[in-house]
Amino acid sequence: MESKIAVADHAFQTWKKTPMADRAQLLRRVAHLMRVKSVQLEKLATLEMGKLVTESRAEVGLCAAIFDYYAENGEKFLADQPLETPQGSAFLSFEPIGVLLSIQPWNFPFYQITRSAAPHLMAGNTMLLKHASNVPQCAQIMEDIFLEAGFPAGVYQNLFIPGSKIDVLVADKRIKGVTLTGSEPAGSSIAAAAGKYIKKSTLELGGSDAFVVLDDADVEQAAEAAVRGRMWNAGQVCVSPKRVIAEEGIADLFLDKVKAKFAALKVGDPMDEQTDLAPLSSEKAVEDVIKQVQKAVEQGATVLAGGHRIDRPGAFMEPTILTGIQPGTAAYEEEIFGPVFMFYKVKDEQAAIDLANATDYGLGGSVFSSNNERAVKVARQIDTGMVYINHVTGIAPELPFGGTKHSGYGREQSQAAIYEFVNSKLIRVTTPESAY
Repeated sequence: MESKIAVADHAFQTWKKTPMADRAQLLRRVAHLMRVKSVQLEKLATLEMGKLVTESRAEVGLCAAIFDYYAENGEKFLADQPLETPQGSAFLSFEPIGVLLSIQPWNFPFYQITRSAAPHLMAGNTMLLKHASNVPQCAQIMEDIFLEAGFPAGVYQNLFIPGSKIDVLVADKRIKGVTLTGSEPAGSSIAAAAGKYIKKSTLELGGSDAFVVLDDADVEQAAEAAVRGRMWNAGQVCVSPKRVIAEEGIADLFLDKVKAKFAALKVGDPMDEQTDLAPLSSEKAVEDVIKQVQKAVEQGATVLAGGHRIDRPGAFMEPTILTGIQPGTAAYEEEIFGPVFMFYKVKDEQAAIDLANATDYGLGGSVFSSNNERAVKVARQIDTGMVYINHVTGIAPELPFGGTKHSGYGREQSQAAIYEFVNSKLIRVTTPESAY
């Protein structure tokens, strides 16, 4: 650890002075190599954490697009920003701050790396990555790609360490900021440690996203999006639609369509291009989700479909629908990180908004309606970082990603991300005689 921190700090002294055009060229090279190695990368992600190979392929393509995005736009985003002032002149200069510690989870083993690395390396920072312990080969191949692309040694390095070592890293004076995607407890711990040492942090934590279906929605379209969104990555996505809320006028029809789509899902080998639902990431993951479903039933919820392991080798779980979930119960409050659909029928639009906001989380969300003006009005009243109209919460390089409340703070992707770990320095040109 000491050696890698020292190398990262030493590399920063040169990297921060590297012309932005040169940094951009290296990011483009990473994007190119990811596309060239796509088959190897996608199979590795599926092997290590079990996602569908088709989803792994899409993830690799998305990562390449994000690296290209910051290569194309980073210099423009980081250009000096003039400020209006009645006397003299002033501008903001955006300068990198140093070595960053990135702590990332397993569910998107390449995308999680990319989301933090692309903007912050483009800005001139260096990075140490502590990846999840169950995707070490994904972590290693990304460091290999950075080196093959021509990044100087020390600009981007892996740390194969347990979580117990993280506080020591945060305390180190050479590390200037911390970015974490993970659980709420992990985020709380990192925020406390970063605060103790007066360091900037960004957190993307859990979500309990509401998927609101208004009574004028295209029910078929909404059902298809809800099922595909919830089964995405076997339900192991922070922004998948975990709480599905339908107005009573269309709720029964919507639920019937969801059940039919669940029944048609093909569960199986994630390397098979025709598979719809992959296994969960580990034996513990499926056991934990089963326990959450069982506890929900004990506390009064009803299982309308699924609810059990699938009788086959692997960490497979039936697509599950829970309803009758009451306030104050575990399922009402917690995030279920698996293929479990929590369904609520509400009397009207206001009840849907109130229920959507009845959570400590605030990451993503969706509103389905045939009236975009109405949907946007509802979206404005949902207390969350992102709301998509007639689509599950998605991902694109140019769109900011992040939440509010217990889902964390800070933004990744888009122009917003590149400013998270830079010093926005004011430079003022004036004279001694001016008022200020």
